[in-house]
Amino acid sequence: MRPPPNLSDDQIEVWQQALEYFQMGFRAQKEGDWAEAMRLYGHSINLYPTAEAHTFLGWVYSFLSLYDDAIDQCKEAIAVDPTYGNAYNDIGAYLMELGQSQEAIDWFRQAIAAPYYEARCYPYFNLGRVYEKHGEWILAIKHYRKALDLCPDYHQAKAAWQLLQAKLN
Repeated sequence: MRPPPNLSDDQIEVWQQALEYFQMGFRAQKEGDWAEAMRLYGHSINLYPTAEAHTFLGWVYSFLSLYDDAIDQCKEAIAVDPTYGNAYNDIGAYLMELGQSQEAIDWFRQAIAAPYYEARCYPYFNLGRVYEKHGEWILAIKHYRKALDLCPDYHQAKAAWQLLQAKLN
């Protein structure tokens, strides 16, 4: 989680406490303790709302198939920091889970364009999934390939790309 710019000394201390709760929430999430992760992310947000804490809380909701709640958390994340790409990608992924793949496209495009996003390969892969689902295989291959260009070890993207390439031959 990156520190917000221009924090006063008092705010730095509160943000650091929020960061600690976020990190504890992430550990609980990795251990599969969804209730504890939600509690800890919530405490982090109450101390100092961050796009990361909202997005990761949404991620926990998604594990419970609470996609509307997950989307709401990602929208909160975007309200806190519109440059945070993860939230856009996650909304798109949750919309796909809800069977709304066409609506997801714009969210994936916004994730790709977001200034603060270290895993840009995911929205490219997800766009590939949407295009493949809609029978637009050339576009799907292009997006899977872009995901692989960005993350050469992305096995899901490689498998999807190879499968579609084979179907075209």
